[in-house]
Parts: sequence; C-alpha cells; structure tokens
Amino acid sequence: MSATVRSYAAVDLGASSGRVMIGRVGTQSLELAEAHRFPNRPVRIPEGLRWDVLSLYAGVLDGLRAAGQVDSVGIDSWAVDYGLLDADGALLGNPVHYRDTRTEGVAEKVWATVPAAELYAATGVQYAPFNTLYQLTAAASSSQFTRARRVLLIPDLLTYWLTGEQGTELTNASTTQLIDPGTCEWSYGIADRLGIDLGLFAPLRRPGDPAGSLRAEVLEATGLKGPVPVTAVGSHDTASAVAAVPATGERFAYICTGTWSLAGLELDTPVLTRESRAANFTNELGLDGTVRYLRNIMGLWLLQESLRAWGNPDLGVLLREAAEVPALRSVVDAGAAAFLAPGRMPERVAEACRASGQPVPGTPAEVTRCILDSLALAHRRAVADAQHLAGYPVDVVHIVGGGTRNTLLCQLTADACGLPVVAGPAEAAALGNVLVQARGHGLVGDRRSMRQLIRETQPLARYEPRGSAASWQAAEGRLSRA
Repeated sequence: MSATVRSYAAVDLGASSGRVMIGRVGTQSLELAEAHRFPNRPVRIPEGLRWDVLSLYAGVLDGLRAAGQVDSVGIDSWAVDYGLLDADGALLGNPVHYRDTRTEGVAEKVWATVPAAELYAATGVQYAPFNTLYQLTAAASSSQFTRARRVLLIPDLLTYWLTGEQGTELTNASTTQLIDPGTCEWSYGIADRLGIDLGLFAPLRRPGDPAGSLRAEVLEATGLKGPVPVTAVGSHDTASAVAAVPATGERFAYICTGTWSLAGLELDTPVLTRESRAANFTNELGLDGTVRYLRNIMGLWLLQESLRAWGNPDLGVLLREAAEVPALRSVVDAGAAAFLAPGRMPERVAEACRASGQPVPGTPAEVTRCILDSLALAHRRAVADAQHLAGYPVDVVHIVGGGTRNTLLCQLTADACGLPVVAGPAEAAALGNVLVQARGHGLVGDRRSMRQLIRETQPLARYEPRGSAASWQAAEGRLSRA
C-alpha cells in the first residue's frame, strides 16, 4: 500500500474570518492544521456595505507563505456575492456585501417578469433577498455594472488573482438562482427573460477540475516553488462541508453550523414542488452531481452579534449560565428577516419576545438560552420538513462546522429533533476542500471513502436525545401563533 502523503492548502473564507488550513493526506491518514487566520471585516462606506476583498487576498497570500510548499491550493467561501471586472480584467470596486440594503424590494420587480413559482421551478433556489439574481438586477443600471465585462463569484475572483485564469465553479454558481439543478447548466430561459447576460460569467467548472497554477508573482510573494496547481473544489463552503459529513450510510440529515445554519439532506435529484417552495427550501448542487436540499437559518449570527453587543464576554462561562436557564421559556423565529442586519441583537431578540407575549429575556444568559433554544427549534423544523418534502426519512443528524464546539446547541438539537446527533468535524469545509484536492491525486476515492477517512481520523461526539417531544411541540405551536 502506498505510503504517499501529500499536502494541500485549503483557503476557507467565512463571513467573519478567513483561514488557510493545511491538510496532509495519505491513503489512511488525514491531518489538518491551521497555517494562518485573518479577520474578514466588512466596511461601510457612503455607497453601502462592502467586502474588503483586497485585505482578504492579502490574508490568502500570507497564509500560503505560512503554509510552505504544497501540492495544490483550493478556495471555498460564502455564496452569492461577486466582483465585477472591466475589459482589462481589473476589479471595478470592492464587492457588495449581501447584507447591503440595495436589494430591498428588488425581488418583487423580478417576480413581475418571472413569477416566483416559475423561478423556483426553473432554478430550485429558495427566496432570499440577497440572492445573486436580485443583486445583479439591483446593479444593472449602475455605471459600474455597465463597464463590467466579467462577473466572478468571490472564490473565483481570488482564484483568478492567484492564477490569471477565470472560471465559475458549479456548486457556488448553483446559489445564484441562474442554474438549472436538473441539468447542472445555466438557466438561459430565466436569464433571457430578465435581461441578464450569462456571457458575463466565465465557463463553468466542477469540483476537481484544474483551475490553473499560481502565477510567477504569487510564487515570489509566497516563497513557493512552482508549479503549484490550483484545484476547483466545492467552492461554496457548504458544499465542501457537506462533502465532509462523516455519515456511515445515506439516511442522514446534516446541519452546517456557523454564522448560518444550513439544515437539510443530500439527494440525487432536486425537489421542485410547490410545497417545497412554500417551505423555502433550496436545491443547491454538491459534490458528484448531488443536490444539497436545505433551508437557510440565521444561525449563530444571532449569538455572535449579541456577544459583540455585550463586549465579547467569555463564551464558555455564558453557555454554562445559559444551561441553567429554564428551557424554552421564550423562543423567536431564528430565520426572521428582523435579525438579518447587524446591531442591537439582544434588544431585537427581547422585542420579538415582547411582541409575541412571551417572557422577555433580560440577562445575557437568558438571551443566549432564548437564541439557542430558538436555533434548535429551527433545526427541528428544517429536518422534519426536509424529510416530509423529499420523502426521505433519516436516522441521524450530523452537525458540522463551528457550531460543533457549542455543546449546549448540539444537545438541544438532539432533544428537539428526537434523533441522535453526531457532532464534528468542526473544520468540515476545510476538510472537504482538502479531500477534493486529494481525490485528484488518487489518495481518496468516492464520497463514501472520503467520509470513512474522516470518521477514522477526526474527533466526533455523539448526543442522544433527552426529554420528551411534547415541550418542543408546544414551543413550536407557540411560535406559529406569534
């Protein structure tokens, strides 16, 4: 058996931070280490909220320098946002942040041309006010957009700067609301009706496709010796994270936790029914042509923003105090648009409880317990709805991502779903990124082999459901009446 071990750099960009992780992969080994972590700080300027993409690129270069020699590089990030390039390939401005207000009211304008039901039947993408389709529509009349000759999603933009080559990776493109999830190609009919020129996008790439090699200037800046190939991975971080779910079979649900909670199923075909649209489930593409059938939930953003408002107290202490607060005393709709914008999160949670006639959480521990109970309740609804809508029963829920470190949330999710929860790995997106690169070198095989390697090498924790379902059903009913 080959003892070959190769090293891969996984650039994993989240909404609040970026990191360059180094994965060392053999046929029976998988180790992951952090080479460099850097902040991702959006900037509010007079024009609106923007990503500081130049700072992110500098962090990527610093991370590759810290990583040392690697066999390949892959990039994943959040979805929907993009950069605009002019005819010379120069960036026309910092990419707009998805939390910017420019898309307010845009969806209704789009639906006047393509009704929401037709849009869902063609693309399978849930409604979210910041979908790329709505962003492009909002930008269409701007002078910047008129000068644009290329649209590159965030990981594709950074790949272009590293390699000089342009492409559009499919798992991320599937979140734009411009891809047909059945054919895995652009939805030309939708784009034509809305006046969107799909020629602005670079050709589609699939996970595992070559994406060029590091340019000479990048090699010089990082101290790496070329050639160093860049590989297209599941560049939507959720696609990489789902690829790293350590499932033993196919009857599982997953929850990718972090700033957002993405809860759903891995399917072979999309679910495009009216009921699915009404439940606001999305059909995004994953590794090997799979469909990530999931619901977006606001996630730990509510707690992150609350911690910021409180001056970032010790989270461990706060979670221990929250565990002592009576369960399900107050709950809010964790997916409500009222919680999308930054600022005043504890006050907004309290206002939502007051408006629904529930006890108003006052202390940080009470607000934290309200948030975590509400997230667990949202996880319960998403997992139950996904099974019903897809006709696909599950036996276990896998939680991956940063939320696996929140043991209280993991236990509450098991309690709420009435199913065992397996938590881990925490760095699922980076591991999925690394393993797609390793597949290109023959070190791992199909998704089943990838998942087996993760089970054998990464720490996992199991949570059994406690208590009865009645209290969660009652909280669900209380929330639906609010």
